[in-house]
Amino acid sequence: MEFLQQLGIEAENKGVSTGSSWFTGTGVKIDSYSPVDGTLIGSVFSAGATDYEAMMAQAGEAFKEWRMWPAPKRGEIVRQFGEALRVYKEPLGKLVSYEMGKSLQEGLGEVQEMIDICDFALGLSRQLYGLTMHSERPLHRMYEQWHPLGIVGIISAFNFPVAVWSWNTALAWVCGNVCVWKPSEKTPLCGIACQKIIAEVFAKNNVPEGVSCLIQGDRTVGELLSNDTRIPLVSATGSTRMGKALAAAVAARLGRSILELGGNNAIIISQHADLDMSLIGAAFGAVGTAGQRCTTTRRLIIHESVYDVFKAKLVNAYQQLSIGDPLDSKNHVGPLIDKDAVKMYLQSIEDCKAQGGHFVVEGGVLEGEGYQSGCYVKPCIAEVTNDLPVVQHETFAPILYLIKYKAIEEAIELQNGVPQGLSSAIMTVNMREAEQFLSQAGSDCGIANVNIGTSGAEIGGAFGGEKETGGGRESGSDAWKAYMRRQTNTINYSTKLPLAQGIQFNL
Repeated sequence: MEFLQQLGIEAENKGVSTGSSWFTGTGVKIDSYSPVDGTLIGSVFSAGATDYEAMMAQAGEAFKEWRMWPAPKRGEIVRQFGEALRVYKEPLGKLVSYEMGKSLQEGLGEVQEMIDICDFALGLSRQLYGLTMHSERPLHRMYEQWHPLGIVGIISAFNFPVAVWSWNTALAWVCGNVCVWKPSEKTPLCGIACQKIIAEVFAKNNVPEGVSCLIQGDRTVGELLSNDTRIPLVSATGSTRMGKALAAAVAARLGRSILELGGNNAIIISQHADLDMSLIGAAFGAVGTAGQRCTTTRRLIIHESVYDVFKAKLVNAYQQLSIGDPLDSKNHVGPLIDKDAVKMYLQSIEDCKAQGGHFVVEGGVLEGEGYQSGCYVKPCIAEVTNDLPVVQHETFAPILYLIKYKAIEEAIELQNGVPQGLSSAIMTVNMREAEQFLSQAGSDCGIANVNIGTSGAEIGGAFGGEKETGGGRESGSDAWKAYMRRQTNTINYSTKLPLAQGIQFNL
């Protein structure tokens, strides 16, 4: 395919890079099959222990030079990366769609997120502000400043194979860090493509080798990053199970982690909601990316007075969904990532039925022409209660649960009544309800929206969640501070040495 050639993707690819240098990893070969049609797109050779050590040594040397570049100059490099992404937007968006399975519109949208975070990071490079404080001692000055951490490890998931890496990397770079990226083994070629694009930019600007490192592999590579004391910060996106293991390993060495883990997101449909607008937010939130977003809408909490009407609208909308090749813009829903995901989808349906759930739109696996990969499934809807074990668990698939409520306080309690806390929303034109949902007694999620759905986030806001979602924040606002270390400085410009708190120490 032409877009593979444009991105420099070959049948077999080297799996370790420090920028312009590429190494054939000594680990196992990883084959990337497209969930769209089952085709083998390409392969990469994952890293072994010796490859990892060579890469880390190069990254450490690069940091010594990169941290001394002025932050605005680092921002200029990121700006050029954004310009390169504009050039490669179409082929990279197609690769994201083909390797991961999301619609082409979403694939292009993901690359646009990369461009947007580069623009944000460019401005940030001139705004890494500290504070000044008044000292209690005469002729003293106090202030805070921020310094880069060093090597930042990034572990990304298959569902956003390029955007989440860029959220971390663009900020980490302007803050003066170097980055080591382990992309998902389910989407390794997206990592190859991004590294080749940034390598072009770095080569033109004499950026030191090792500022951007790529390392392919399975969980063993992730464990190397988690346990390496040379990596002060590891940012990881994935399941709650993975995040708990990583957090324990990083904390054991007193390192830092940014965790973006599971979501079990709900939209409250109030009796005061605009139901037509709510339908769009609920349907896209539930079936977009085939339900494989961390912000996917998994629960609809619907007021009893509009429950039947809205359920009918939703069932009718699901009957109009077009499922097929995500590169075809006529289709609304593409495939799940692989057959293991299909098995989990089917198991969740069986669990839901066994626990008392009632399906108003049945699920199942699609077969026949156009579905030869075996990864296409039907989005489905079940009526449940919030306490069912299957509802409490995040299933990365297009299964939507309907739950009925009587009062807004009950709806908020249901919304909060799961272990995860990423994204939430309420559909209402009632100002009091909206404000109650956003208050201290409202949603306990990191993201709380009014009259928009749970999926999708703008670059300008900090992204992340609470509880089993991990508590991390990436992208906008002051998320940059996670990639730096704070230092308090006191300067004495007097001729004496007064001690704090008026302590006397005379010799």
